Amino acid sequence: MKTFRKILFWSHLTCGVVAGVVILTMSVTGVLLTYEKQFLFWADTRNYDIQPPADGSRMSIEELVARVRVTASASPVAVTVRAAKTAPVALSIAGGKTLYANPYSGEILGDGAPGVRKLFGRITDWHRWLGVVGAGRNTAKAITGACNLAFLFIVVSGLYLWFPRQLTWAQVKNVIWFRRGLPGKARDFNWHNVIGFWSLIPLFLVVVSATVISYPWASNLAYRIAGEAPPVPAAPGPPAARPAAPEISTSGVNDLFARAAEFTPGWQSINLRLPASDAAPLTFAIDHGMGGEPQKKANLTLNRQTGEVIKWEPFTSFGPGRRFRTILRFTHTGEVLGVLGQTVAGIVTLGTVFLVWTGIALALRRFTAWRARSAG
Repeated sequence: MKTFRKILFWSHLTCGVVAGVVILTMSVTGVLLTYEKQFLFWADTRNYDIQPPADGSRMSIEELVARVRVTASASPVAVTVRAAKTAPVALSIAGGKTLYANPYSGEILGDGAPGVRKLFGRITDWHRWLGVVGAGRNTAKAITGACNLAFLFIVVSGLYLWFPRQLTWAQVKNVIWFRRGLPGKARDFNWHNVIGFWSLIPLFLVVVSATVISYPWASNLAYRIAGEAPPVPAAPGPPAARPAAPEISTSGVNDLFARAAEFTPGWQSINLRLPASDAAPLTFAIDHGMGGEPQKKANLTLNRQTGEVIKWEPFTSFGPGRRFRTILRFTHTGEVLGVLGQTVAGIVTLGTVFLVWTGIALALRRFTAWRARSAG
């Protein structure tokens, strides 16, 4: 048992030293991305003062799209309407740009905060690919994936190494609560143990879900654990041709949008990607949450001519494997539990910064002591 503990300790320490810088980079950027959705929406819309009219009537989707085409010379490909009365309508433009419009007057308000979006894009690049762009991203992704696996081992092995050899309250208290007045090494050891203990379960979930995101084999394993065969990857092919948005008629879209809104009361946002043809059905992505809760999302497809329901796809309609895999995806950010989950994920990710820092500090102190003994 003593030999096993020694092997596990040195494996734990080696993984921490080798992968520490990458883990630290992913942790710092992860903290910065904690409330990305909320911050981006605030930055995009903070300067827009929207006052609903007395009757609260909104401009129709058809009129909004037509207004953008004329006044902004832009081709909307999707429209997102929020339930909040003071929220602007977001119109996605071909090429990746987003314009915001007053839902009551149709006035084009602007394109939000592209600079802030660019900043978060760079932070995401560092989180996923260590800031690498272009062909080198495959190598960078392999590095971050491998370091995440090493981190998973560190988290699991840390539980075993943390567990007191004598299970007494005095021993347990020393590693689950902060102690004041400790010198450098003892302080780092105390912080490393306390933060590791209190963040263990959520941190394990964050790291496991990152593994599922990073590796196809882990994603397939999630499907199999849930009792469903993994989906067969689609064969790559040329992108489907899409006619220019101005050639597509939006006649009748507003009536179907109203039907979608009535179909599921309590929605927070509804997104409609404009159809590729006048005869194509309309699919509405309906969200009852804050944007990152998959269990609160659903797709409703309506017949363009008759308004009949062609397909209703709430989260519960998916197979167990897809549900489990999707939940894991949003467990990584904590969004599966809404703002509370985001906050917990952000806190334990911040804790990881201290875990890496104190772990490397302890390793350096150990190395310095070894050098001193060797020199003596």
